[in-house]
Amino acid sequence: MTLIKKSFSALALSMAISVSAHAADVLKIGIAGPQTGTVSQYGDMQFQGTKAAIELINKAGGVNGMMLEAIEYDDACDPKQAVAVANKVVNDGVQYVVGHLCSSSTQPASDVYEEEGVLAITCSTNPSITERGHQMIFRTIGLDSDQGPTAAKHIIENVKPQRVAIIHDKQQYGEGIAMSVHDELKKAGVDVVMTEGITVGDKDFSSVITKMKKEGVDFVYYGGYHPELGLILRQSKQNGLNAKFMGPEAVGNKEISKIAGEASNGLLVTLPARYDLLAKNKDIVALMDSKKQDSTGPFVWTSVAAVQVMADVISRVGADDPTKVADAIRGATIDTAMGPLTWDDKGDLIGFEFGIYSWNADGTGTQM
Repeated sequence: MTLIKKSFSALALSMAISVSAHAADVLKIGIAGPQTGTVSQYGDMQFQGTKAAIELINKAGGVNGMMLEAIEYDDACDPKQAVAVANKVVNDGVQYVVGHLCSSSTQPASDVYEEEGVLAITCSTNPSITERGHQMIFRTIGLDSDQGPTAAKHIIENVKPQRVAIIHDKQQYGEGIAMSVHDELKKAGVDVVMTEGITVGDKDFSSVITKMKKEGVDFVYYGGYHPELGLILRQSKQNGLNAKFMGPEAVGNKEISKIAGEASNGLLVTLPARYDLLAKNKDIVALMDSKKQDSTGPFVWTSVAAVQVMADVISRVGADDPTKVADAIRGATIDTAMGPLTWDDKGDLIGFEFGIYSWNADGTGTQM
């Protein structure tokens, strides 16, 4: 009986050592974003980009002998679900996260990560996310406070509209970017004749279109995501509103052309650069092509860069303490698929620039 007990104890110890060794050979990277819901197309970019970066890093030998493992979480771009996801990340023992994507999800989730010592790198653009003094949140994209002035400058210098409408979806991201543009236009003396919010999920925008026609609007800036703007574009064309439209990176999606058709032609969009066209990224593009995935989306590359940043710093300081990794990112310059990226003390990128694109009805954008 004693011999059996000793043998069982030895076996248990051996199994525990084996499990521990396996755990040490794997570094979990959480991906938190919308896999379901109306903006899941952007989540597709985020998840595919993250997993492509992880696959190539693993093929090259991993990080300090560790293979990276993607752990996926769906927040549906919903703040309450994002908090539940963040708590699950913590309970799962995941210490590094690429996400979240929607600003309204990133803000509450980052509170959890800050308290629990989880490092998150996001592609959310609302400035308030990094204005709270958190030390565990970083971005791989610029701010609405950069994107708004970029859009406004183009409107003022190139479009030169007579009567402008600012429309937004009343959410943190959409309203934030819209009001950034609004404020810049007002400072320049542009005549903003109406500012109005719409409701996410609505299908009929005839009342706001009628109001814009009555006000003689010749230019519309929209803050929000593509599903609603696609319908506004289509219905505006059907109702004879002859106005130029512009929106932020969250409307620069092939789906908007599927919704709006020819009405999406000529839409102005602020977007990051086309990183898929860089020779340095040919391996990632080839990998995604082999999986029949679209490598052109902006959130593909913000996610690829996020993984590369984590891998670069962890290779130097180790993975055991995410706080040390965060400290090493802050103020550093790290080469990524997006080029060299540098962060300030708040976790924001220094010198990030958005480009102006003219959207085509075939679902592509042409940089201006």
